[in-house]
Amino acid sequence: MKEQKNTTQQVLIAGFGGQGVLFLGKLIAHAGVLLGKNVTWLPSYGPEMRGGTANCAVILSDEPIGSPIVSEPDVLIAMNLPSLTAYQPRVCAGGEIIYDASLVHESPAREDVTVRALPATRLATEAGMDGLSNMILLGAFLSDCLHLTQEQLRQALEHTVPAHKAHLIEANLHAIAIGKHELALAGQNATVRTERPRRAG
Repeated sequence: MKEQKNTTQQVLIAGFGGQGVLFLGKLIAHAGVLLGKNVTWLPSYGPEMRGGTANCAVILSDEPIGSPIVSEPDVLIAMNLPSLTAYQPRVCAGGEIIYDASLVHESPAREDVTVRALPATRLATEAGMDGLSNMILLGAFLSDCLHLTQEQLRQALEHTVPAHKAHLIEANLHAIAIGKHELALAGQNATVRTERPRRAG
């Protein structure tokens, strides 16, 4: 799925609490603000903050947004198997599913969407950046769906990262770059699965 102009983009991010689901949503929302979009950010928690379920709905639009609820996302970012299983049926035809192939070992059962499978957790660990698999998945999202300049990306991080963790901004930028790089090598790197929707008929 390529970024479209003058339209509404609905994004659903889902995973376990503690994986950075809500932070990722906030970052995408701040990026939308920098691009002059109307934005909504709607978090949802399971019974436990850490270890339970968490998902986050983000809408970016050039038009006024009537409701923050995302029922048919254009993009699903799934950080674990339960999230992929639960939400993939909702993704609109022609949309995109991005998921962490380190934790999800079952491919989406959809043939009408773009699939991006990155081993985000493994890549983060190998880079010495445990806990930043969400940023690696964000790199894929930004490459496909929301193009930002490096300065805009840095500004979005500065608005989202708490002041006492500002020293982690560079690590976040590096993790995002890894995600973009892995996606760029999709045709050459067997650890990244890239599929385009099949044409109807």
